[in-house]
Amino acid sequence: MTARFIALYETPADPAAFDRHYHDVHIPLARRLPGLRRYTLGHDLVAIRGGLPYYLVAELEWDSMDELHAAFASSEGRATAADAAHLQEPAPVRSVIFAVDESVL
Repeated sequence: MTARFIALYETPADPAAFDRHYHDVHIPLARRLPGLRRYTLGHDLVAIRGGLPYYLVAELEWDSMDELHAAFASSEGRATAADAAHLQEPAPVRSVIFAVDESVL
């Protein structure tokens, strides 16, 4: 069963600086996470039921929840989490992990 991690970033005070750091520092760190199968980014988010839209959504995927947990427990995972804490200052983030149930379709 596939496992996913989703991070939703609020709009930063300085989008250009946030984007520069995200692309130059955070993505290279996250791409080193063990077992990572897919890393996608979404822009131009639109709120469906009110509220402000998020600035950026990142979706990371592993083959299993065990692999996801192992990736974040690794030294690469700790480095990525430390940088994510740095990104939390200019752009508050909400994140969630979940197992994908593909049997509904």
